[in-house]
Amino acid sequence: MGTTQLETVPEPKYWHLKTVLSDALDSEFAVGEILPNERELAARFGVARATLRQALEQLELEGRLQRRRGVGTTVAPPRVGVDVGSEAGPHTWPGAPGDAWQAEDHERAPAPAAVVRMLGVAADTAVHAVRRGRMTGGQQVASEVLYVHPDSVPALPPGADQEPDGSARARTVLRELHRLQLVGQDRTVELGSARADDARRLDRLPGAPVLVVTTRYLSEGGTAAVSVATYRADTCRLSFSDSEDVSLLAS
Repeated sequence: MGTTQLETVPEPKYWHLKTVLSDALDSEFAVGEILPNERELAARFGVARATLRQALEQLELEGRLQRRRGVGTTVAPPRVGVDVGSEAGPHTWPGAPGDAWQAEDHERAPAPAAVVRMLGVAADTAVHAVRRGRMTGGQQVASEVLYVHPDSVPALPPGADQEPDGSARARTVLRELHRLQLVGQDRTVELGSARADDARRLDRLPGAPVLVVTTRYLSEGGTAAVSVATYRADTCRLSFSDSEDVSLLAS
């Protein structure tokens, strides 16, 4: 790679660098190819490494690059389509037919502070925490924890709580949750940074950009469960339908 000096431009330097790097990705690199290290790239474009990192982070957010542990920064493959909804429709409990999520684990533990407020329980209350994963195209694109109010599923069937298989316990909790009448749900979407556990599950670096989708499931007694799903931001875009339901699709 030769040396390219950026000229003075009215827009932020990192943004202009992002455009230049994007053109280079199209003309000089193949999908999966590893980019030179930050020192070499900064020298080529005559920018500080902090400016380079801003441009790389933006390209990762846009799905052009992937940064992986032990590998480095590579050119990303085309995005894979992902839909937040299920084939059963938007107003269904998690785990209903058509739900693409796979149950992975279950534990009883206090929920995070934000979820505690939504569930309306005391901070030290143990709730059902169901961990699920979402695979698309052979890669995990999302990780979810579903926090179930203890009044929604006060007790599991005899022996289920002692089941050593966490995925089996998780599926049992979901089946018990389906006994309730779902009267509505609301959803929020925000940009966030991958925490260590989700980063490991999604094969991202800690701090990588993610989309956090929080869904509150309402029954006649109030909030029955809260889902916090973390999606890889490099795979997804938002789409709004006429019915005002929100779906998350990759381009």
